[in-house]
Amino acid sequence: MQTRRLGNSNLEVSALGLGCMGMSFSYGLPRDKQEMISLLRAAVERGVTFFDTAEVYGPFINEELVGEALAPFRGRVVIATKFGFKLDPNGGPRWVGLNSRPQHIKEVAEGSLRRLRVEAIDLFYQHRVDPDVPIEDVAGAVKDLIQEGKVKHFGLSEAGVQTIRRAHAVQPITALQNEYSLWTRTPEAEVLPTLEELGIGLVAYSPLGKGFLTGKIDESTTFDHTDFRNTLPRFAPEARKANQAVVALLARIGEQKGATPAQIALAWLLAQKPWIVPIPGTTKLHRLDENIGAVAVELTADDLRDIESAAAEITVQGDRYPEHLQRMTGL
Repeated sequence: MQTRRLGNSNLEVSALGLGCMGMSFSYGLPRDKQEMISLLRAAVERGVTFFDTAEVYGPFINEELVGEALAPFRGRVVIATKFGFKLDPNGGPRWVGLNSRPQHIKEVAEGSLRRLRVEAIDLFYQHRVDPDVPIEDVAGAVKDLIQEGKVKHFGLSEAGVQTIRRAHAVQPITALQNEYSLWTRTPEAEVLPTLEELGIGLVAYSPLGKGFLTGKIDESTTFDHTDFRNTLPRFAPEARKANQAVVALLARIGEQKGATPAQIALAWLLAQKPWIVPIPGTTKLHRLDENIGAVAVELTADDLRDIESAAAEITVQGDRYPEHLQRMTGL
């Protein structure tokens, strides 16, 4: 497994990470715990050193899973987790708002340290920008945690460029986590140039379009009633039908390269910048192996131009989030 450095930091991780959310949250019912522990440990054996979780995934159960599974590998792996949501005080499975007040951030850190079974959180992201708390206060709270030795690196997720700059001025940001893939290219306009300028890495979540870019989903696919893709405009049946053009492009390039559409999607991301690290999620060992195989797929300059020109002819249908969630991005 190749490694990459996130921006100008000293944080070196595997070129592909593993997004752990779907093991416990959002994509149907939680998977069998022992099976997921085996999968996480198999990822380490294959060279994956970067794992992504969050307090809100469950809530709590995903951090507990990751903490238990990776306990034997302390010092060999990097675990990223997140703060910033207000959880249901009645213990419900969904968040009920945002909360990035400094005291809350510090409370979340203590819980995450305990659940992850670590002495310091490797990378601590603000999960979504809280418009009610100045980003300088957020960065200052994480700076305090870094000085106390409880956090090693600071990150943001789905933040806009002004927020990034303001936070970075208080506490240097190691990584921004944003959705980025061949069918979600919003970061290219302003975010990527800003990250390059400031020396911040990009961690690309949903690099396979929440499963769509694998080619295994079409307009007739049905999801479990607990699967959050049921709420996403881009996953409405008519949008899925229209967006097959993106998958067809990946499949065409894949045929030339002896690779799957998913591998081409990941290889394309890896080819964009050396400081981009995709974190595809999976609950299946054969998909883990398929994703890891993308690191060996070499796309030439001609391949990338071919993909670019073909993609320019495709208009992706449907917003990536419903309106109330869309409002929480790019702040």
